[in-house]
Amino acid sequence: MRLNQPSRLSLHYSLILLAGLFWIWFSAVPQGTTTGGKIPAPQTGFLAPDFSLNTLQGERITLSDLRGKVVLLNIWASWCPPCRAEMPTMQKVWEEYRAQGVMVLAVNSTVQDTLTDTQNFVNDYGLTFPIPLDVSGEVTRLYQVSSLPTSFFIGADGVIREVVIGGPMSEALLRSRIEELLKEAR
Repeated sequence: MRLNQPSRLSLHYSLILLAGLFWIWFSAVPQGTTTGGKIPAPQTGFLAPDFSLNTLQGERITLSDLRGKVVLLNIWASWCPPCRAEMPTMQKVWEEYRAQGVMVLAVNSTVQDTLTDTQNFVNDYGLTFPIPLDVSGEVTRLYQVSSLPTSFFIGADGVIREVVIGGPMSEALLRSRIEELLKEAR
């Protein structure tokens, strides 16, 4: 029995539909294995990718342990002029807001820097906030940093609210973003 042209097309489309349904069925992600819409990505509106690094003092810091706090994550190097220019302002903001649950994490891109230069920089500027060391470049890659400094304003829920590429950030910008995040956290 020969099929006429419309019947062949119908059979062809039915096979395509069946193949598509088969593909959807077997490639579906099992329920409960997603992140509920908070996919780790280094961009506004997404959960900040987690990491653990050692600080200059040897303390281990894990970003996800800071949930419940507003976090300013700044990625920098000692040789970077805009990084040098914004650090005193970051120190000032840290001193003023840390009692309100603000954490400043200044991740040194040690893969592009030296430990000696980093330590000298911290001493010269009198920095007291945590300085995690990105010795392997893990965080620099994870956050897709293409320019130093790069800063991520992270809400108490761990979601990135704003990304600032380049610098130096002004005191007014730092204060306004931190104030917004603190209001949101209340």
